[in-house]
Parts: sequence; structure tokens; C-alpha cells
Amino acid sequence: MKTFNVPEFYKSPVISKVKQYLRIQDPRKKNVSPAILDFGPVSFYIARHFGFCYGVENAIEIAFRALDENPGKRIFLLSQMIHNQEVNKDLTERGVQFLQDTHGNNLISFDVLTGEDVVIIPAFGAPLPLLKLLEEKGVDTKAYNTTCPFVERVWKKSEQIGKTEHTLIIHGKYNHEETRSTFSRSATHSGGVVVVKDLAEARKLGEYMLGTKSQHEFEAEFKDKFTNGFKIDTHLNKVGVINQTTMLASETEEISEYFKTIMQQKFGKETIHDHFADTHDTLCYATNENQDATYGLLTTDADLAIVVGGYNSSNTLHIVELCEQKFPTYFISSAQEIEEDKSIHHFDYHSKKIIHTANFLPQKDKLKIVLTSGASCPDSILEEVIHKINTLVGKTKNTEEVLSSLKIYSS
Repeated sequence: MKTFNVPEFYKSPVISKVKQYLRIQDPRKKNVSPAILDFGPVSFYIARHFGFCYGVENAIEIAFRALDENPGKRIFLLSQMIHNQEVNKDLTERGVQFLQDTHGNNLISFDVLTGEDVVIIPAFGAPLPLLKLLEEKGVDTKAYNTTCPFVERVWKKSEQIGKTEHTLIIHGKYNHEETRSTFSRSATHSGGVVVVKDLAEARKLGEYMLGTKSQHEFEAEFKDKFTNGFKIDTHLNKVGVINQTTMLASETEEISEYFKTIMQQKFGKETIHDHFADTHDTLCYATNENQDATYGLLTTDADLAIVVGGYNSSNTLHIVELCEQKFPTYFISSAQEIEEDKSIHHFDYHSKKIIHTANFLPQKDKLKIVLTSGASCPDSILEEVIHKINTLVGKTKNTEEVLSSLKIYSS
């Protein structure tokens, strides 16, 4: 796989050696068991897969190249390049300005743009109307386009099944940048598009497929989540499911199977291929690997889990959801959220608030902590978390000694 020129300050000597060890032990990626960093009074279970993915490294390389190649020019990001506050902060401190927030609201008027300005397209892509607007301003939208190749693969699949007049059902968060970008493209080459957030919302759409609820109810229940002119009696007879690449892969598959069952119920198994498109290959490999590795973490005997990443990062959020199935889980953005008094500031995605928890580390002679991160989190931040906790625990082994005795967790 291609390697990227990622700034050194995002790298970690400790995490790099752990990843190298895991690759050597499991070159074919068959084992999702974590590695163990045993510092004596505290051990860290490090996920088999985590951190920067292909798309994120590609985006970071392009963004920093834009800075290097355009001294003296105004450089803008259409919106957050990736959902990691540390990376976005690094870019803004170097003079990059954001045109929009994550919901598409303007922070800077597009009226100020000229053909001399540089605009970086984020890894999530951009809706077609926005790209057209930038091009009308004379902005070259292709020069520094960081759109993830795996997002583009979803777009290609949507075009493919749109040509066969399938309605596209997007499993995603309707106001997420990637979903908005996918929606805008899907709308240009299919009969209709509708977004479902989860299996519960998919089941609600299933009621309209089976004709048990009305068009009026649909328009109220799925407000802002479907294309203009969408008619439930015509657009829900031939469907295909694509996804926002950072959603739970297992849920995308479950949603897809659910709609397939609905189509079989309506039209019979014999003609299912006329009414349902197979789109399983739109799932992102990195999202899959990180989620599979999280399931591996769930087999451990850890006391708690720490997940590091941006609080608006969808893929990180789903890792948190999985960890919460077994462990007390703390979702933090950096080591700065951990206080010297052994308290922690962490994000509760249920309430969308930062919570302060005192004495979050159990009083034990031998602590066991699951540690992982989202696809947009630099390895350097994970290393900082390890060092911070080691400082709080005290009397830990030397890092070189620990790295020389790495092993794979065995239940």
C-alpha cells in the first residue's frame, strides 16, 4: 500500500514499534487480539488496528503540501479536513481558514474568494453545488482535493446502481459532511435518495415500503432526508443500500439484509435481483479493521477503556459504542483531558457533553487498560496518554524494557 509523507510530530516511536510488532506477528491480519504493553503496575491493551487510515494520511499529506507550495497565498479549508481537533488546529495555526463549519454553515462568505486563493477539499468530499460555486469563483477544486478514495468508491457504486433506476438508501447521519456529499451525487443519477441513521430508522422506512403508512407521514418523519419529488409508492420498489463509510459495518449489513427481506416479502425471492442491489463492497476497509479490532479488545479482562479521537468523529464514536458494551469507557481528545489528581474530562455522546469523573483509575495493584483511537487520531496523542497515565500510576517499567517484551493478548 502507498505510504504518505505525514509530519513527524504526528508519529510516535512507541506506537510505531507496537504496530510493527503486530504486523510481524500477524502479516495476514487474521488475528484481532491486541498487543500488551506491560509497564508493571499498569498494562495497556493496544488494539490490532487503530489510528490514521489511508484516507486520513492522504488528506494530511495533501494539506501540508498545499501550505508548502503556496507561501503568501490565502489558503482555505472548505470545512474540517478530518474530524480531529488537533490536526485542524495545526492547520489553522499555520494560517489555514475554514469556510464552513461541519454542518455546512458559512464561517466566511464565499464572496471574498478569488481565483488566486487555494481551497482544500476535505477528506469527506464536498456536495456538487459547493464545488460548482467554488469553480465559478475561479478556484481550482482539483489541485488540493483530499477526498478519501474509499468515499469516492461509494460514489461510484451509487452511480452504478443509479443507472439501473434503483433508489439509493444511504446508511449515515444526514447532516454529516460525507453523507451530504454522497447525497448530492446520488441525487444526480438515481430516481431517489433517502437517508437512514440506524436500524431503527430503517425499520420505520420499511413501514412505508410495505404501504402501512402514508406519503404525508413519510415527509414528516424523514424531513430533510430525501430528494425532491420522492414518492413512496414508486421509489421504494427497487432499492440499494450504500453507506457513510464511518458507520458501524455490522449495522450497514444488518440494514441491507433487512431491506432485502422486505423486497422478498413484497415481490418474492425469485425476482429479488430486480428489486434489490448488492452493495456490500461499499464498506471501508479501515473502518472494518478498526471495528473488528475493537471486538478483539472486548475479549480481554481490562478494567476500563480509553478511546482517543475527535468528539465529532463518527468512526471513533462507534468504537466508543462497542467498548461501552463491556468496559467503563472514557472518550477523550488528548492527554490534556487527564488531570494530575487522577480525574478525567471525557465526552459523553449520549448527552453530547463533557463529563468530569474523579478517581477514574481503579485502586488496584495491577491495572489493565484498553487503549485505542479513531482513524483520524495521530499516534503521538496515544503515546502522550500512555505517558500521562504512567506518571499518575508511578513506579512503571522503562519504555525500552516494555517494548522488548511485547506480546499478544491471550484469553
